[in-house]
Amino acid sequence: MSGAAIEARGLARRFGPVVALHPLDLDVPAGRVLAVVGPNGAGKSTLIRLLAGLGRPSAGSVTIGDDGGDRRARRARVGLVAHETLLYPTLTARENLEFTGRLFAVPEPARRAAELLARFELGPVADRRVGGFSRGTAQRVAIARALVHEPALLLLDEPFSGLDARAAALLEALVRGLAGQRTVVFTSHDLERAARLADQGLLLVGGRGRALEASVLADPAALTAAIAPPPGAPA
Repeated sequence: MSGAAIEARGLARRFGPVVALHPLDLDVPAGRVLAVVGPNGAGKSTLIRLLAGLGRPSAGSVTIGDDGGDRRARRARVGLVAHETLLYPTLTARENLEFTGRLFAVPEPARRAAELLARFELGPVADRRVGGFSRGTAQRVAIARALVHEPALLLLDEPFSGLDARAAALLEALVRGLAGQRTVVFTSHDLERAARLADQGLLLVGGRGRALEASVLADPAALTAAIAPPPGAPA
């Protein structure tokens, strides 16, 4: 399965008088890795939710592959790791993955769950309830769950938050391995990591987006300068 391309035109989101995302055009070819960077409150999570079909845009449109803009059709081809894990706390890690597999009609959900538990080194805690997990361990389960149905598009909102060095390394290897096979969009405050993993970028500041060339992504100092407000701008 190849990654699904993303096409957004005039995509915007308002919450009453507050503009969370100004009209944005975005093109991500299938199989590419897009890093969305910017300060807190820039609109990164809002964009992820719109791409996932979890919210209606106030204006504009977004299509993922050939979904025709249908948010319901999109859910089957998108894997999402939101800022909150949204795992079922009373279920075990294995049960969370198997339940998701059944929701998406995955063949042999138990086998698929076992594969992902091993891949993310979750075997020792596979049959414990996730409500007692640390933030980092729960995040690993959430990432595994997002991959259960082998989505064409993987959306990751600050996926490295709370991960220890080993778990972060596993996730970096995963993103590298998916390049060319799945489309990946991730948000991050870590500019060096964005430079390592992405082949195109999007800078969001105050809800306004600007595409970043690969050469800028490869230069963390240039990224930092791009995010910084111009001299004399209000703080």
